[in-house]
Amino acid sequence: MKFYTSAGVQTECTALMKSLGMNAIRLRVWVNPAEGWCNKEDMLVKALRAKNLGMRIMIDFHYSDSWADPGQQIKPETWKDLDLKHLKQAITDHTEEVLNLLKKNNITPEWVQVGNEVTSGLLWGTNASLSGATWDATKDGIVYKPNEANFASFLETGYQAVKAVFPDAKVIIHLHNGQKTETTTWICDILKKYAVDYDLLGLSLYPSASTWASEVTACMKNISNVYKTYGKKTMICEVGMDVSQPVVCKAFLASLMTQCKANGYCEGVFYWEPESYDWTGYKLGAFDQNGKPTSALDAFASVK
Repeated sequence: MKFYTSAGVQTECTALMKSLGMNAIRLRVWVNPAEGWCNKEDMLVKALRAKNLGMRIMIDFHYSDSWADPGQQIKPETWKDLDLKHLKQAITDHTEEVLNLLKKNNITPEWVQVGNEVTSGLLWGTNASLSGATWDATKDGIVYKPNEANFASFLETGYQAVKAVFPDAKVIIHLHNGQKTETTTWICDILKKYAVDYDLLGLSLYPSASTWASEVTACMKNISNVYKTYGKKTMICEVGMDVSQPVVCKAFLASLMTQCKANGYCEGVFYWEPESYDWTGYKLGAFDQNGKPTSALDAFASVK
């Protein structure tokens, strides 16, 4: 893929993002992905670019060979037959291996996610997933019933592995539907019940062009509730809107970032995945079909 400034000058993607006002990058890691895309070596290339540009870095462990989100939390192929004890060891080994690769290259991530949008659990197939009210965690004809203790132990294992390599990194547990206090409270109560350690709660927010204002308001209330109830600040790890609505998206982003600053309990906002254009039908990026950023991303430079 090639990327261009609004004036048509071809520019390396990460440098272009920085020029648009972004000061941090979020990099996903898969365990053994097809063709190596988003494995630890691929992640390192991107992290080095970001470091050399002076950008802050978040590492997002999916603990899967591909996308992990509320609709799919599939174990890596090489982990599929492991029992609980060895699954936890695999989490530790993978997390430490990736982070030690960064450390070897003098890269220090500021934030590390243990799991990606884990509202429905993680590592399905080990009786460790959580089925939310709107999610049927079904795969290959098997319904994975909730197991709160295993869910909590996987997240705690990830936390300890991060701290073993980077004690000062802020560990994030990431949920979807950041506008829904009831969903966030459900998971945070489980984390509290099992004394799971984490530094920040991560949230995603993908509003429609017609409801974004009310969803931002709801998200702010949720963020305040998380801090007042659980003593945790929040990071907005993912936001996005249909690429065909750049003007509305810019207004949404500007409002969200302004309110996050005023709220005081939110540490930042990441767009996911802004540079995507013409990628297998994904429509929530912020680049047009010519590889240029839409006006939506102007919000990052306008909000100080």
